[in-house]
Amino acid sequence: MPSKTRPLSDAELAAYESQRDLAADLLQAVHEMNAGQTAWVTSTVVEARRKTGLSQSQFATLLGVSVRTLQGWEQGRKQPSGAARTLMAIAQRNPKALLEVAGR
Repeated sequence: MPSKTRPLSDAELAAYESQRDLAADLLQAVHEMNAGQTAWVTSTVVEARRKTGLSQSQFATLLGVSVRTLQGWEQGRKQPSGAARTLMAIAQRNPKALLEVAGR
């Protein structure tokens, strides 16, 4: 596996990729999944949205942000701040209250 301390040069990347056996990597991943050796990684934003039962578009509208912003939060590229973080906490703890206030 390539080092994560610095980006690989084009030559290093090509050498790494030429030695990979994608079929073996995929088969290994399937075996690990079947053996329960994998972990799902999810963000608190995804969990909050799912607890409300809303789609990304609906949840973004409810929060007053763009879908792209919500996706950034869900993917961990950005973090909600201020009021959005408070609304996430409410959605996590009491999604019905958030929906009720929003008139849903």
